Amino acid sequence: MKSWLRNVKRSLEVVWYPCFVLAGRKPWSFGYVFYKQRAIFQAIRDGCLKGSQLPAGYGFRIDERVIEYPWLFSRLPSGPGDLLDAGAALNHDFLLRREPLASKTLSVCTLSAESEPFRKRGVAYVFEDLRHTSFSDRSFDYVASISTIEHIGLDNTMLYTSDTSKREAAPDTYLAAIREYKRILKTGGTVFISFPYGQYKNHGWFQVFDSAMVDRLVKEFTPSAHLEFYFKYEPNGWRRAEPPELRAATFFDIQKRKDYDPDFAAGARGLACLEMIK
Repeated sequence: MKSWLRNVKRSLEVVWYPCFVLAGRKPWSFGYVFYKQRAIFQAIRDGCLKGSQLPAGYGFRIDERVIEYPWLFSRLPSGPGDLLDAGAALNHDFLLRREPLASKTLSVCTLSAESEPFRKRGVAYVFEDLRHTSFSDRSFDYVASISTIEHIGLDNTMLYTSDTSKREAAPDTYLAAIREYKRILKTGGTVFISFPYGQYKNHGWFQVFDSAMVDRLVKEFTPSAHLEFYFKYEPNGWRRAEPPELRAATFFDIQKRKDYDPDFAAGARGLACLEMIK
């Protein structure tokens, strides 16, 4: 990013962040993006997701990205490696210039062009369906699929593409992407996947996974080893959780609702993060 643009953004943050706080920290309101980005940066810097518990009040009124990004950074090994960003969730300057992501050779696969590409950083962009990619077998050491799998096979014209062929109602085809992730991973490579978790619901443009869907996902990948991490949003912020605690967890969909629930959730109330080794 050009230095002048970065300076402009920093100047705006000085104004917008306090406005957001003084207005009551309402999710997605004026200044929310800066509030969230600052929290994510601090969590990555402080290693908040490396411990067995989260700090009290962690991620207060912030959507699940405040878990997903620091979680990935806490699990992704340092040093070089070929990494696929499946869904373009990592295509942000404040993430790309930090380790352990900065040392990776990064490819981004998504449906349509990103508004802010980072080709000068060496990032490669491929615009195609994650269920049928053009990558060769065993191309990557790592695949990161952050809040992407839940959109596959549903209506992606709402936010992500103007291609009307992607206005789908095929919720089970996320399994095709799982097979593709395994195909393009090197032997011993790792896939990191996160998605909303709890009480199943198809919102039209994404779906909330339940335990049966997680079981199907893991069975489809057949990992040599895997770990599962679960998190719950409550009125005072996020905490680690066990799957049974999330059976009734729901999602606040800002695209379809403009009011707030009493807990002021910004998105998912339950989140699953899976790490699977091929």
